[in-house]
Amino acid sequence: MSLKFFPLPTKFTLRFVASTSPNDSNHSLFPSFSHLSFKFPDSNFRFSSKTHHPFPHPLLAIPPNSPAPSSDDQSEESKVAQEALSQFLQEFGVSEHDSAFISRNSPRYLKMLVDGVRELDELKLLSSWRTEGKELKGFSEKVRYMAKAKGDNGKVAFMESVVGLSLSSAMNVARYLSAETLPGLIDKVKYMKEILFSDSNDGGFLGKNARRMMMHLSIPVDEDIQQTLSFFEKIEARRGGLDMLGSNEISLCYLVESFPRILLLPLDSHVSALVELLEDFGICGEFIRYILLLFPPIMFYDIEVIKNRVIFFKKLGVEKKGIGKLLRKYPWILSTSIQENYKDVVAFFDKEKVPKSGVDRAIRSWPHVLGCSTTKLKLMVEEIGKLGVRNKRLDQVICKSPQILLRRPQEFIQVVSFLEDLGFDRETIGNTLGRCPEIFATSIDKTLKRKFEFLSATGVSEVHFPRVIRKYPELLVSDVGRTLLPRLKYLKDMGLSKKDIAFMVRRFSPLLGYSIDEVLRPKLDFLINTMERPITDVVEYPRFLSYSLEKKIKLRFQVLKERNIKCSLEEMLGKNDEEFAADFVDVGMASESSPSHAQ
Repeated sequence: MSLKFFPLPTKFTLRFVASTSPNDSNHSLFPSFSHLSFKFPDSNFRFSSKTHHPFPHPLLAIPPNSPAPSSDDQSEESKVAQEALSQFLQEFGVSEHDSAFISRNSPRYLKMLVDGVRELDELKLLSSWRTEGKELKGFSEKVRYMAKAKGDNGKVAFMESVVGLSLSSAMNVARYLSAETLPGLIDKVKYMKEILFSDSNDGGFLGKNARRMMMHLSIPVDEDIQQTLSFFEKIEARRGGLDMLGSNEISLCYLVESFPRILLLPLDSHVSALVELLEDFGICGEFIRYILLLFPPIMFYDIEVIKNRVIFFKKLGVEKKGIGKLLRKYPWILSTSIQENYKDVVAFFDKEKVPKSGVDRAIRSWPHVLGCSTTKLKLMVEEIGKLGVRNKRLDQVICKSPQILLRRPQEFIQVVSFLEDLGFDRETIGNTLGRCPEIFATSIDKTLKRKFEFLSATGVSEVHFPRVIRKYPELLVSDVGRTLLPRLKYLKDMGLSKKDIAFMVRRFSPLLGYSIDEVLRPKLDFLINTMERPITDVVEYPRFLSYSLEKKIKLRFQVLKERNIKCSLEEMLGKNDEEFAADFVDVGMASESSPSHAQ
């Protein structure tokens, strides 16, 4: 039956008897009433109900997640309600400034109070309520009493306004933090903001690393990592995704919602000690917040527990000064599931004839390997083995580029097929893998295709691609804009045509890897100004750029000059010491230095 037609007397007494049972399982923020009795003057009318539920719904007049009131709705009643809430918060020791901020920025909580007062006022229930022997008068007193009746002591309003939680989440978290004082929570949140969100512009670094850790995780995980994954998933669902992990406006509310225990931690005795420990590991500034946000459960670890888990790093051959670097790369390395997977990874590679020292070196470079199951590793090792890379060669590959182990087999196969389509045979591909495994961990569209397009634009035809890459596979992982183009421009500025440069690249592609200042400029300067040869001579013999200027080019030029001998660059430099001496020097001349790499 609707209350609209219910014959209520105009005068009555309302009596609440609160339950004090310590075993009360009710988790509401509202007072629990074991007996609710309405007593009317007419003794023949009485309604009584036993209940173990929270106060009926009028106190929660709007759903927890209903839309917040419009910011333009600043009625006089709303202003009075804000002031009443502010005064209520000050009763718990909150400063006037903080209380005003909270009351202005908790619209859903304030609307819940106001609507509750309105509904009960319409039923004329509040007019007979008394508190501390005084009758409640005025809208402001009713709002304050309603706030008091909630039993959260202002924590819900604080969680909505400062932390940014929805009303329902704020109620859940406030219940969890019931033993904490409101001023204490304010101090803790301010401290957490300072160490975690002092600089919200991380350039996407946090999001990139969070996604990488999630992507390369294929082992059963412990509760700490599982909770961290849930935290990441909440942020990923928001606009901006994990790139907003370092944002105070987005990340803080999900951090507190996922890890409410953070606000139970004692600041001085624990959190500050944790920060000091991380600093002792060589981690400071923004990297501390990176670690704490990428692996929040570390904040709950006892300091001695962290120190004991760091002992694990010694197995990897990591000294104290390297601990911080490893933690910055992979904070999850402190979790039990990651550390337990280490022995499985070492045992797997032992069967593949890869020494532990090589495995440890790979993990130090890319600790994400510890998040991979041996099943996944086996699939990649099998694909690598199909190219003839096994045992010692496999050791060399994973030491140079351990990230190749994190690739999906299908991605690796796609790179192999791409090279085969360009005319590379399996042996060349295997040799390329052994020399520059980074190639097989790159993107076909974003990296490899761009490099071959660069070669085509240079004037190198596709038929010459295998020869060019076989001699200098590092070209495929070189930066076009910052490395390759400046070198081509320098050669062009020296007077070489596009055709000349293409011919040089076809014959000796490693020249694209030589530094302009340390190799190209000093050697070409010596060729033109000292040897008095035309720049076109280097087109016929681009390998000239590979020889040591001080130990070979200058010495042999001096010998030829003294004997007034004219010869090509290839005749001058292409012979070994014995051949050069036999052709150009008197018998008995001391042998000079052997061929070496460019310096």
